[in-house]
Amino acid sequence: MSQHTAPRKAGTSGAWAAGGTLFAGVLMLVTGLMDIFQGIAGIAENDIYARVGDYVYEFDLTTWGWIHLVLGVLVAATGYGILKGAEWGRVAGIALASLNILAQFLFLPYQPWWALFSMAVSIFVIWALASDGDRRADERL
Repeated sequence: MSQHTAPRKAGTSGAWAAGGTLFAGVLMLVTGLMDIFQGIAGIAENDIYARVGDYVYEFDLTTWGWIHLVLGVLVAATGYGILKGAEWGRVAGIALASLNILAQFLFLPYQPWWALFSMAVSIFVIWALASDGDRRADERL
C-alpha cells in the first residue's frame, strides 16, 4: 500500500503569516531607514535629544547616534533580504528585531513615543517571521 497524503490547505493563520512576512520585511526596511536618520541626527547634533538625568543606561548622545546608525543599516539590509526571499533573512530578522527591542528600551527616556512604537513594530516582526517559519515547515511535510 502506498501512502498518499492530501495536500494541506493553507489556513487563515498561514495566510496571515505569509502576508505578515512581506509586511515585516517592509517594516524592517522602513524602521532601519528611520534608525539611520535617527543615528545621523544624534551624531551630527549631540544635543538633538533631551538630556536625561541620572539614567542607569545613559550614554553620550553621539554614542547613541552610532548605535542607531549601525543597527539601522543592519535592520534595513535584513528587511531587504526578507523582501528578496533570502533564507538568512528570517533568522537575522528575528535576531535584529530582538536586538532593536533591547536598544529601544535603553533609548526609552530620550524618545519615549518612538521607542515604544519601534518596540511594538519589532514584536510584530518577530511574530510574523517566526510564524512564517512554522508555515514553511508545514509545507515541507
